[in-house]
Amino acid sequence: MARYTSMELLRYLLFDVHQVNTLFKSEKFSHLDEEQAWMIVESAKLLADLEMFPYFKVFDDTPATYDGKGGVKTHPQLKKIIQSAAAQSWIGGAAKFEHGGLQLPEMIFNTGQHIFQAANNSVQGYIGLSTGAADLITSFGNKAQIETYVPPIYEGRWQGTMALTEPQAGSSLSDITTSAMVTDRGYYLVKGQKIFISGGQHEAVENFVHLTLARIEGAPAGVKGISLFIIPKFTPEPDGTLRYNDVYCAGDFQKMGQRGYSTTHLSFGDNDNCRAYLVGEPHKGLAYMFQMMNGARISVGQCAASVAMAAYQASLQYCMERPQGRMPSEKDPTKPPTLIINHADVQRMLLTQKSIAEASLSLAMECNKLYDQVHSTDGEEKENYLLLLEILTPIVKTYASEQGSRSAALAIQTLGGYGFTTDFPVQQLYRDLKIMSLYEGTTGIQSLDLLGRKVTIHNGKAVKLLLVLISSTIKDAEETGRLAPYAYKLTTELHRMGKVLEHLSEYALKSDVERYLADATVFMEMAGHIVIAWQWLKMAVVAAKKIKNSEFDSKSLPFLEGKIHTMEFFFKYELPHAEACAKTLEDPLTLTNIKDFELFF
Repeated sequence: MARYTSMELLRYLLFDVHQVNTLFKSEKFSHLDEEQAWMIVESAKLLADLEMFPYFKVFDDTPATYDGKGGVKTHPQLKKIIQSAAAQSWIGGAAKFEHGGLQLPEMIFNTGQHIFQAANNSVQGYIGLSTGAADLITSFGNKAQIETYVPPIYEGRWQGTMALTEPQAGSSLSDITTSAMVTDRGYYLVKGQKIFISGGQHEAVENFVHLTLARIEGAPAGVKGISLFIIPKFTPEPDGTLRYNDVYCAGDFQKMGQRGYSTTHLSFGDNDNCRAYLVGEPHKGLAYMFQMMNGARISVGQCAASVAMAAYQASLQYCMERPQGRMPSEKDPTKPPTLIINHADVQRMLLTQKSIAEASLSLAMECNKLYDQVHSTDGEEKENYLLLLEILTPIVKTYASEQGSRSAALAIQTLGGYGFTTDFPVQQLYRDLKIMSLYEGTTGIQSLDLLGRKVTIHNGKAVKLLLVLISSTIKDAEETGRLAPYAYKLTTELHRMGKVLEHLSEYALKSDVERYLADATVFMEMAGHIVIAWQWLKMAVVAAKKIKNSEFDSKSLPFLEGKIHTMEFFFKYELPHAEACAKTLEDPLTLTNIKDFELFF
């Protein structure tokens, strides 16, 4: 079977680099140990090998399609996959014991999700949505809502969705017009349209739980007037029967990639009888939804890393099997062609893919660990972990999706003409990956969030905490001796970023917000490269220590040396992009924040 991820890498990241074992010391996760945790990860690989990966191309060839009657047809295998995933706790495994879960750390649970994402990213989306929806209900719903909706979701019989986007509003959620009218019967009546609803209204489950944003009549304008509702496709009645609710699927968007993943247009209340149930308090819906959205942003970043990983593994396998050409030093034309992996430029493309995919996955794991730490600590410690998670979330989502697309494009390039054909998976992976830069807020929105909110939050405390983390890795690298030059390079980039922030803050102090944020995406690119360099230095430090202390066997030495080599590659070929971004950000010439755009376009 073709490789789509590396179990050796996953074990290294989990136990050596990010030290998931430290979580097992907390009361919340004390029921686990290393052996149990790894067995759980291996079970995910078995499920992916048997039921997901063999259908990767099949789902693309037979996409989700609208049936013309208010539903979406999907491949029959989808239902089996959802049921198998549910039975093995890959929907509710991270939930608390009290909610029927296994109380797994997100680090372990999402390592399994990575395997699913790399094997068949369309399928994992359905599972992930249900996990996020149930988690939101258990966090903010009342007892009756939790008891009614969460168990069927974890059993794989029902599925959750996020119904946020509207045709006229797009990502500007403050402009939504879906309305909710209160009744005296314990529910609201909702009316409106929602588009781009991933995983909606397909035939592989019995019911849907649409977590929907709407504005209660008379509510304040803007984000302060938005409430969160549960809108089931079929409403559960007291006697256990399901009553059809006034939710209609008006169509399924046909997409460039992720063709096996339904993306629906939902219409609520066409017959003025769409029952909706308020979650939590009125007018706090967007704050509640951000829990699911932030989790989804990390998941999207991880999925981008996973798909990039699958593309890298496919191109690596091809390069190790495909003979073509001869080395420039070879003068004898009668000699057989060499494997293309021996060509320097092919190695450059492979190392670029490796450096992007592996470090993006490492950063996702860093975020998953922070999430676990937030939910297993309290006080100032909890607050600091939360701030770190806040600032890294837009970075992992953006770097992995933007650079992951570039990585997958290089996978196509590595295969040459074959990469452009449907005979090989890299073109599908490239198409699948592109959506990741659009999901849960585009790159521009994530960049505005990073520079406009996360950098300034608590007077820059999140940035300071991140610098402390990175500086700790730099210190460890300096102590190895071998990695000291790279510690110096990363220190230089941190100082450079500090100067950029000082420069941009001048605009903020003048209340020129538009100019301050005009190049937020360039700042995001710079920050992304620096954070990924940190992840590579972190991986290399562990490898260097293992080598120095002879904590390896002969089989693992190439793996460890490979981590150091790829780190060196990233610092030489990729990290210089951060300096280029800094030059752009510090240039006083204003070319994009223009008022009379008609003169230029």
